[in-house]
Amino acid sequence: MILSDKKILEEMEKGTIKVEPFLRECLGSNSYDVHLGKTLATYKEHILDAKKHNTIGHFEIPEEGFVLYPHIFYLGVTMEYTETHAHVPFLEGKSSTGRLGIDIHATAGKGDVGFCGNWTLEISVKQPVKVYKGMPIGQLIYFPVDGEIEVKYNQKANAKYSGQINKPVESMMWKNQF
Repeated sequence: MILSDKKILEEMEKGTIKVEPFLRECLGSNSYDVHLGKTLATYKEHILDAKKHNTIGHFEIPEEGFVLYPHIFYLGVTMEYTETHAHVPFLEGKSSTGRLGIDIHATAGKGDVGFCGNWTLEISVKQPVKVYKGMPIGQLIYFPVDGEIEVKYNQKANAKYSGQINKPVESMMWKNQF
């Protein structure tokens, strides 16, 4: 079951869902449209190592836009800061984004109950495409949870991505024990 527009608004009133900035026209019948933030990032190394802290370089999208190229992996960020305290948020690309050949997440489309922060986008493209800060990039949908949550994401001591800022965040895989 996915929350409807009315239910999303009710949950926002209760404080279980937060979206800042919130624009009523971005609320669809069962989703909320999110926008590309002003900052992108790319990894500094060509070969990434899952056991190593792979660092990224941030840069701002200029007013005239920025061309993304295939075979380069970009990290982006949503303009919106979100909090989800009683539902499972999913971030999906918009059909208009997909029809430009833009993928906004490689694998991490699901959030956790208790996620608070801006969403890091894992962007790849099929052919060169110019993007702009503030453009619609994806949509959040919310699923109710069946059962009580023992520990919310933002309460976990090892939550690697809790409180993400309005800049892309690199992989924290290196913090895992394996």
